[in-house]
Amino acid sequence: MNAAASPNPVARPAHGPAIALGAEGLGKTYGPIAVLSDVTLDIRPGEVHAIIGENGAGKSTLMRLLSGHVAPSAGNLSMDGRPVSFRNAVEAENAGIVLVHQEILLAADLTVAENLFLGREIGRGLMVDDRAMNRRTAELLARVGSTARPRDRVCDLPLAQRQLVQIARALLDDRKVVILDEPTAVLANDEVAALLDIVRSLRDHGVAVLYISHRLDEVQALADRITVLRDGRMIGTWPAAGLGQREMAELMVGRELDMLYPHKRPEATAAPILTVTDLIVDHGSEKVSFTVRPGEVLGIGGMIGAGRTELIEGLMGLRPSEAASVHLNGKEISNRSVRTLMDAGLVYLTEDRKGKGLLLEEKLGPNLTLQALDAVNPGAVLDKQAEFLRLEKAVKDYDIRVRSLRLEAGKLSGGNQQKLLLAKVMMAGPSVVIIDEPTRGIDIGNKSQIYDFIDAMVRAGKACIVISSEMPELVGLADRVLVMRAGRIVAELRGNDINEKNVVYAATTGGSGDGREEDHDHRSDRNNSTG
Repeated sequence: MNAAASPNPVARPAHGPAIALGAEGLGKTYGPIAVLSDVTLDIRPGEVHAIIGENGAGKSTLMRLLSGHVAPSAGNLSMDGRPVSFRNAVEAENAGIVLVHQEILLAADLTVAENLFLGREIGRGLMVDDRAMNRRTAELLARVGSTARPRDRVCDLPLAQRQLVQIARALLDDRKVVILDEPTAVLANDEVAALLDIVRSLRDHGVAVLYISHRLDEVQALADRITVLRDGRMIGTWPAAGLGQREMAELMVGRELDMLYPHKRPEATAAPILTVTDLIVDHGSEKVSFTVRPGEVLGIGGMIGAGRTELIEGLMGLRPSEAASVHLNGKEISNRSVRTLMDAGLVYLTEDRKGKGLLLEEKLGPNLTLQALDAVNPGAVLDKQAEFLRLEKAVKDYDIRVRSLRLEAGKLSGGNQQKLLLAKVMMAGPSVVIIDEPTRGIDIGNKSQIYDFIDAMVRAGKACIVISSEMPELVGLADRVLVMRAGRIVAELRGNDINEKNVVYAATTGGSGDGREEDHDHRSDRNNSTG
C-alpha cells in the first residue's frame, strides 16, 4: 500500500455521537522544540480508539496531556461538549479520566491493597478499614486475571503482575475515559487475552477507551477507530475496519514497507563459535547443551516461565549455575562472569533496558562507553573527546534519533534506547551477541531496523542468539530455533520446520513439532558431536 494513497481519514461529524473527551489543536513544546502539534480528535463513549505511531511520534505526550499530567502549550480540551482544563492528574481522575502508564508507577514497599487505595482509603470511624479494602482488592485482581493477593508487597511481584495491579487500580472507580499506554508489553499470552476481554467489557459498559500499542494485531482485534501520529503530528483518523496491519504500519512510517524480516541466509556450516555442554542453572534444574555457529541466528523460544532468560543469565554468571564446559572461540571459559565472557567475545543485551541495561539519568556518552572504557580511555584520565566521537559514530551507524547528543538516556524513546543499548554492547567488539526480547515495546519501523542490524551482524561472521516471546519474530529471524519447556530444551527446529505451529506445539506439550517426543540428552549429544 502506498501511504499517500491510503484510505481517507474519517471527518469529524458535525452532529455525530456524544464525545466523552475532545481535543482541539492540542500541542506541546519544550523550549523551542515542538514534541506535539495541532492534534484534534474526539473520544466517544462505548468505543475503543487506538493511537498508533512510531517511537517518538508523540503518543505518550498526547496521553499525558489528555490525562492532566502535563499542561498543553496550545489547544483546548473538552468533556461532554464543555471546555475543561486540569491542573494535575488528580483533577483529571476526579473528572473521570485515568491513565494506566507504560512504566510501573506503584509504591514498591506497600501492599497491593494499599497501592490500589492510596489517597482514597476506605475509613471506618477514625480507622482505615483494611478488611474492606482487601475484599475489594481481591475482586478487582480477579477481574483483571491477576494471581497477586491483596496483602502481597508490590516489590515481591513479577513485572507482569505489577502491571495488572496498575490496571486494577484504574478500575477501582467508575471512569468515563480509560487510557491504556502499552498495557500488554510485559504480559504473557493468557494475561493479554484476559486484558483484551477487560477492554471489550469497558467498551460495552459505555466507557471510552483510548488504547496505545505497538502490537498491531491487538489494535486490529480491539479498535473501532484508529488515529495515526507521525513526528509529533496527527496524520488522520480511520475506521479500524478499513485498515489492515500492513496499512497501519505504512501510515505510521509514511512509506511502503519492504519485507519486515531480512531474506534468509545460507545455512551456517562453520565450526561452532560457542559450545555449551551440560549447563545447570539453579540447583536441581535440567542439564542444557547447545551450540551456535558464525553466520547464524539461533532463536530460543517457549512460553513465559519456560526458563529462557534464566538459561542465559546462568550462562553469563548472573545467577547460580555450573556447566561441564563452555567453549568460546576455541577456548574453554572456566570462570564465567559478564566481564570474562565479554573479554572472550560474548555479550548479553538484557530484556530490561530501563532497569538493567541503561543508566537513564546519565548522558548518552557514558551509557555508550561504560562497558568498553578501555576502547576510549586507554589512559588514567577519561577522554571526553574520544567518547563524544564514538557517540557521534554510534548515532549515525545505528540511526539513534536524538535532538541533542547531550541528552540523558531516559529522554530517548523506547526504540532509540534499544538501539543505544545495542550500540553499547557492540562497543566491546563481540563475536557472539545474545539479545533478550530485541523489540519489546518498539514500533514497527524500529523493529525493521533492529532486524537489519542483526542480519548484517551475522552476515559479517558473528553469531547471534535471540530470545523472543513473539512467534513471528522467531520464525522470521532465526536460522535454527531451540524450544524450551520447564527449564529444558524439548525441540530443535530448522528450515521449513520453523513455524508458529511447531514452536507452540513443542512449548506446550514438550514434543517435537510433528508430535513426536525427542530424547533431549540424545539430541544434545548429537548436536555436540556434529559440531
